[in-house]
Amino acid sequence: MNDRVTTLPSADYGYGISQEQRHKVLRNTYWLLALSLLPTVLGAWIGVATGITQSLRGGVGLIVFLGGAFGFMYAIEKTKRSAAGVPVLLAFTFFMGLMLSRMIGMVLGFKNGSELIMTAFAGTAGVFFVMASLASVIKRDLSGMGKWLFVGAMVLMVGAIINVFVGSTAGMMAISVAAIGIFSAYMLYDLKQILDGGETNYISATLALYLDLFNVFQSLLALLGIMGGERE
Repeated sequence: MNDRVTTLPSADYGYGISQEQRHKVLRNTYWLLALSLLPTVLGAWIGVATGITQSLRGGVGLIVFLGGAFGFMYAIEKTKRSAAGVPVLLAFTFFMGLMLSRMIGMVLGFKNGSELIMTAFAGTAGVFFVMASLASVIKRDLSGMGKWLFVGAMVLMVGAIINVFVGSTAGMMAISVAAIGIFSAYMLYDLKQILDGGETNYISATLALYLDLFNVFQSLLALLGIMGGERE
């Protein structure tokens, strides 16, 4: 579900990119990733405050989400080397926050809703810290993980689409657990690509990591809501 370009690594997995260039890409990616959270929070707040996404249920919600998400990702791919790249990416993160607002609104309906959201946020931050630490110490090339993770993500997406119409709570839990595993691994893969020089465009790198974080957070929140939500 994101923009991933496969390149062949050199013998030292350096892709011909200097250490200084890799660190610059990583630094710019971290800054843009932090910035991208602001439109996400704003979009989620507007969505909860206005209830604008409450009518997006079932197939309609799925079409709006997939159409908007893939449309934005296509636009990001086309503009990632131009001045428009960052604004388009930030518009995408606002859209994703808006789409997330329906789930956040449902979780806030629980007595402990705020605590569940903070727990999901802390859990996501913890996963990112662990994956970033692993990426910095693992020396082997992980580029071969990409095709397997992509297949896993596609299977997961098909399962999630089916479950939109089935509405199974058990299915939702299984999909959420699988998503946490797959996108945590994707986080490690994407960070390692940057560190090894396999990804040299910080906008593409930010998009990949943002999607990893978004999916882990959303899945954690869904699990916490199902398993730990306290009714008023």
